[in-house]
Amino acid sequence: MIGVDIGTTSTKSVLYDRNGEIRAVHHKEYPLLTPHSDIAEQEPHVIFEAVIETIGSVVKTEQAKKDEIDFVSFSSAMHSLILMDEYHQPLTNSITWADNRSFHYSEVLNKEYAGLKIYQRTGTPIHPMSPLSKLMWFKHEAPDTFKQAHKFIGIKGFVFFKLFNRYVEDYSILSATGLFNIHTLDYDAEVLQLLGLSPEHFSEAVDTTKVLKGLTPEFAHQMGISRNTPFVIGASDGVLSNLGVDAFKPGEVAVTIGTSGAIRTVIDQPKTDEHGRLFCYALTKDKWVIGGPVNNGGVVLRWIRDEFASSEVETAKRLGIDSYEVLTKIAERVPPASDGLIFHPFLAGERAPYWNANVRGSFFGLTLSHKKEHMIRAALEGVIFNLYTVFIALGVLMDGEVKTLKATGGFAKSALWRQMMADIFEHEVIVPESVESSCLGAVTLGQVALGLKPDFSHISEMVGVTKPHQPIHDNVIIYREILPIYMKVTQQLMDVYIDMANFQRKHEGKEN
Repeated sequence: MIGVDIGTTSTKSVLYDRNGEIRAVHHKEYPLLTPHSDIAEQEPHVIFEAVIETIGSVVKTEQAKKDEIDFVSFSSAMHSLILMDEYHQPLTNSITWADNRSFHYSEVLNKEYAGLKIYQRTGTPIHPMSPLSKLMWFKHEAPDTFKQAHKFIGIKGFVFFKLFNRYVEDYSILSATGLFNIHTLDYDAEVLQLLGLSPEHFSEAVDTTKVLKGLTPEFAHQMGISRNTPFVIGASDGVLSNLGVDAFKPGEVAVTIGTSGAIRTVIDQPKTDEHGRLFCYALTKDKWVIGGPVNNGGVVLRWIRDEFASSEVETAKRLGIDSYEVLTKIAERVPPASDGLIFHPFLAGERAPYWNANVRGSFFGLTLSHKKEHMIRAALEGVIFNLYTVFIALGVLMDGEVKTLKATGGFAKSALWRQMMADIFEHEVIVPESVESSCLGAVTLGQVALGLKPDFSHISEMVGVTKPHQPIHDNVIIYREILPIYMKVTQQLMDVYIDMANFQRKHEGKEN
């Protein structure tokens, strides 16, 4: 069984045997094209070639025969957009979730086109990440390219078109576009009317369990598999990550912090938040994932490392110690709540819960008694504070109370950060020992799609857990005091953020 994860920085294929053991892994990196701070694109053919290479590599590594592959199932990054011409060639690069050039049109959609109502029908908050905002930008800023386009698709849709000569897109990816009505499981008529487009401009919408056969012979040969190998279209990386860490039953919440972060839980029917703070994306037509993504996760720690701790990093290199481990050791010198220093971690704008590309980072409460170690700890706490505000919104929509909190991602390696989360969330934190969670989620979905398993319950056997962290009562009391201050200051700064963002854009790149 092969799980493929088409990510923002690389594509990874993982080959599992029928017992769920990993037998081969291959990943291929590719660049993110950022000629301007608001642009973040990738070359679609490069990504397609990475898919072919990684699948072919794991098949070859395991020396699998052509007919020994039960199926290939896909996970993919969300929110990408590619404009295709009438000859089925890309008119554009793949415009990624990180592309911010449509920020103005997100504001227009919210103010002039009832953005909250669009969100409540489509499940995708209005934000520059979404293909809806990107298409508004093309319609008004690049009208010739917009009119020339025959199809508007995502990166997974591009891969499947190349493999099967058919435009298909799954409910999960579509539910993250802002173009798809999550209640009717069809393209949203009002949104398409707003864009001046019809359903024919988009791919056929299919469930995440859709199976395709009949690969293009050339690519089947390159991958070393049979043309009739079942390909399961799969879902998005976020929802499959929940599946892959065994956080899909009622009351199970997954918190992931890599470069960015997210907090998610699975429910039985689509729901949206009255304030537009949370997404609602399909896992299958009968299972939905609600939650919120944050821009500012490990990227904050990297910034702290690079800008505040160069001497410590040099020492760590000489001693052969991981530089991030040094930072967390420094932070351990400081008590919870950093002696009254708060860090707003909005270094890259923010998605949930504010969906505001203009928010900016700040330290609040600085005094002469604060030192570098306070700033490092405050930065770590700020990332968790922001996730906690998303967690509060999530609790409103959940079908019942939170039963388990499962933490994954690079940050979960840090005992300090895990304990911080337990204290701030006032909840036991469990760290699943799942490797390659999105690929495992894709394979598990594939097993259900092909009738090899009746449901997802067997995942528990495939995912181990480490020792849980329990909240420390004294720390909980301190965080309860400072969290309302953090939230109050954030809200009071909202009116100022746009002024600062405009100032920065005006003066960006200018020499003194």
